Formats: sequence, structure tokens, C-alpha cells
Amino acid sequence: MLKTTRLKELRERAALSQEDLAKKSEVSRATIARLEAGERPARPSTRRKLAAALGIPPDELTNSGA
Repeated sequence: MLKTTRLKELRERAALSQEDLAKKSEVSRATIARLEAGERPARPSTRRKLAAALGIPPDELTNSGA
């Protein structure tokens, strides 16, 4: 399961706004906001897109950190 605080932390570390990440990942900003708020789980395909846009392996979105 995607750790919502981890997504926000990684996005901010990459100096990306939700809108920037949305454009880069082709995931809507609304979906990113919902994921960060813990309002919905992320599909595997969404995790892969977000990870690719952040330049990290998808499992980093589910781990507590490096």
C-alpha cells in the first residue's frame, strides 16, 4: 500500500508541486491530492507512473524511507 506521507515527502524532496508531478506522471492532480490525503489507495499502474516521474523504484513509495 502506498504510504501517503511518503508520496508527499518524495514529491517535495524533488521540488515538485502536485501540478508538476501530475504533468510529469500523467496522473491527475486531483488523484495525487487524494493519495496524499489518504482518501484512496493507489493502483499499481499509478504507483509505477508516480515512481517513474520521481525517478525512483516503485517500492520506494511503499517503504518508510532510505
